[in-house]
Amino acid sequence: MSALQGQLDQLNDLALTLKHAHWNVTGPHFFTTHTMIDPQVDAVRDMVDAIAERMATIGGSPDGRAAGILQRRPHDEYPLGRADALQHLSALHEVYARVVLDHRAAARMFEGDPVTHDLLTAQSADLEKFHWFIAVHVQSIQA
Repeated sequence: MSALQGQLDQLNDLALTLKHAHWNVTGPHFFTTHTMIDPQVDAVRDMVDAIAERMATIGGSPDGRAAGILQRRPHDEYPLGRADALQHLSALHEVYARVVLDHRAAARMFEGDPVTHDLLTAQSADLEKFHWFIAVHVQSIQA
């Protein structure tokens, strides 16, 4: 159950981080970055809900409280405030890389539970796609 709580925490943190970047992105690539992030926030929030509901279904008690998320956070706070799109996209690229790896690892832990495994695997596919979107935006800005 702790692996699911870990992913719940990471996805809650990711949704907040994405929204923070959405509000604070600046520069000539503001509009494309700003509009790309919001659908990701919505999708990640849906992932959070799916994991929390799965946890409850299998007898867990999902904890979505901010204090718990902060206490269990294994990584540093997102480093940027108001910043240029390239800076935010580069930082988000690192965030997504970590979340994708951890989500895949959690999916492997649940190979004996096909429903949870499938949930995490499907979410991993979407997270990888969002990671790719970020990478493509970074490349296009740098070109």
